[in-house]
Amino acid sequence: MYDENARPNTRQPPPTPSPAPSPSPALGTLMVDTSRDNRVGEFRGVAGFYWSLRPVGGGIEWEVEPRYVRPALLMEQLRARTARLNARSRGEVL
Repeated sequence: MYDENARPNTRQPPPTPSPAPSPSPALGTLMVDTSRDNRVGEFRGVAGFYWSLRPVGGGIEWEVEPRYVRPALLMEQLRARTARLNARSRGEVL
């Protein structure tokens, strides 16, 4: 009796969405590079598969994979900005 009215299930499950690339933060956002001993840097842009970060006090930019970067905590932001201000007060070129 079931076989007479039964129809095969032809519906396909919905496709699983592919993971979206992580959105890049706003320019100047302080980020932490966990692959380099939690080094804090300003986000400067995207270079291919890498994000460019620059030291808060100025200096040479470095590139890091986005999976190793996280937003800086408030304490880390304050520490980095204080170090920059201290360097400036000592007369260092920033």
